[in-house]
Amino acid sequence: MTINEQMKLWNNNLLAILNIEWFEQEDEQIIIHKNLPTSSFIIMTKGEGEVCFNNICHTFSSTYIFHLQKKQSLEIHTSKNCAYFLVYYRSKNKALFTNTNYHFKATDHLSILEPIQQIYQNKNYNLALNHLYITMLAQQFSYQIYRQYHFPHYDLTSQVIHYFHQHFKQSLTLEHLAKHFHCSVSYLSKQFKENTNYAPMYYLGKVRIDAAIELLLTSDATLQEIAERTGHLDGYSLSRSFKKYTHLSPTAFKTRYRLEDLPTIRREFAILSSTPSLYTMNDIENNYQIRREKHSMMYQSMKSTLLALVMCLSIVLTACNTTPAEKTEIKQEQQATETRVVKTPHGDVTIPANPKRVIADQYMGQLFKLGIIPVGVRSYMLSEAWFDYAGISQETLNQIEDLGGFPMNAEKMITLEPDLIIGSIEDNIEQYEKIGTTIFVPYWEELSTAGPIEKFQRIASLFGKENEADEWISDFNNQVTDAQKIINKHIKKDETVSVIQISSQGNFVLASEGGNYGSPIIYDMLKLTPTEQAKNIKDGFENISLEVLRDYIGDHVFVYIGSEEDAAPVLESAVWKDIPAVKNGNVYFYGQMGDEFVMEDPYSLEMQLNKIIDVVENHK
Repeated sequence: MTINEQMKLWNNNLLAILNIEWFEQEDEQIIIHKNLPTSSFIIMTKGEGEVCFNNICHTFSSTYIFHLQKKQSLEIHTSKNCAYFLVYYRSKNKALFTNTNYHFKATDHLSILEPIQQIYQNKNYNLALNHLYITMLAQQFSYQIYRQYHFPHYDLTSQVIHYFHQHFKQSLTLEHLAKHFHCSVSYLSKQFKENTNYAPMYYLGKVRIDAAIELLLTSDATLQEIAERTGHLDGYSLSRSFKKYTHLSPTAFKTRYRLEDLPTIRREFAILSSTPSLYTMNDIENNYQIRREKHSMMYQSMKSTLLALVMCLSIVLTACNTTPAEKTEIKQEQQATETRVVKTPHGDVTIPANPKRVIADQYMGQLFKLGIIPVGVRSYMLSEAWFDYAGISQETLNQIEDLGGFPMNAEKMITLEPDLIIGSIEDNIEQYEKIGTTIFVPYWEELSTAGPIEKFQRIASLFGKENEADEWISDFNNQVTDAQKIINKHIKKDETVSVIQISSQGNFVLASEGGNYGSPIIYDMLKLTPTEQAKNIKDGFENISLEVLRDYIGDHVFVYIGSEEDAAPVLESAVWKDIPAVKNGNVYFYGQMGDEFVMEDPYSLEMQLNKIIDVVENHK
């Protein structure tokens, strides 16, 4: 029987699942099934062993599928912790599977297992709608059996594409995909990109947007409702993705393209190449459908008219965007291909001369001061205290992707297609390097931090913007000189100064060099005199007990707190009240966690300088 003949039978086949039994064995056993009442499938789910029938034993592992004829008897020799489903079914066309025994190793085991699990969980609900649901799942199961039995070497990229179209509504990650397809993240990403020229998660985003467009043009669903049905977190996330893939907002897209445009769109689509080359991005949807038509009985008609519309619109949008502005973009792209070499703690790294798509897990203020808006940053960087001071609008911030904490989310990073990644923690650099060109610019060096001016200069050097950095540094130094004159009226040169931080984690004395939370402003820039203890702290800070706090406090003390609640036990203690600087009223409360003293970018430094001046001048 030819493949085409089998396909005709499958397209007319209605597989009815009569019953499903679940077997799970903790110990090694021999399970005997005599005279199976119907043709059956055995779906292995875990463990290993042998299935014996017709005097032949076949070894199995957790991804094997067995088909057995009606009235067949068999023995299953199980290992410890072995489990399987026994599926009894009836088929309209006996010429398909019912008259033969066979087995195979599934290439996409979960796609076979999932519909069986759903049927098993719902089989006892005697509702008409439930029967319809089970019937649908049965056909899904039969399709997977057919595809994986006849096409065991269906390549990885095609399998991933197929999986995307089946599961795009779910939350998917590269780690999930790698586990599902039994390969590493790097191998999956490399194979997919080599075959499609796109990262897997970018392609998944396109599948989701195609589905969103279909709902947008065929229903009155809200963006939130569409988001929930297309794998997006919320309506806002959907809107951002929509603009990324179509260059239009959902509202603008719906205004421009309506259902009455379909006849025209169909005619335009009809002149497209009917034999697209494998995996080209413009035709990847067509190619995917062609491959599915060859290997599928359930999905050969799945390419809807609206998906055709989506493809045509992609072409139309591309054509319409060929303007003088595009020529400028092409020129910029050519410039972006130029490279230069920069020195890093990991050696020389070749980077784009004019990177346009920058991701960073630190240094957001430095980037903005240099006129660089990153495409993605660490979550905390989207809530820094200097935005209002710098005049950064919410609209600008909305353009920046939230990439989570340390390390940043790899899947999201891949979809942003960065041409430069800036990482500040050494342990994360290797992961970032798998995604794109990465520069290691340490924020902390062991437990000390480089000076804020040096950090700014390092970032500026990556982009060839040393002149811009020097201009700001010169201006800031003038501000510091003016501030010194004010501060010296209140704190004399021969008086020592301490900087401490009181938090829930302890009492920290900040070093005269390598500290943070305002200590660079106080010591390095305003040139206030540190105590000997502050000079001798090597690692930027030292956590000390309340009992010895007195020994670390100079004539004046600047206090930074985590919260008022954290600070209360220390500030209300007898030890604190007995410290000479406290008795003399030389205590300056200058900040609290989450304010402008957390970061050390140019905007924050200007705010810190102004705050210290204000605190000292208005001290009572």
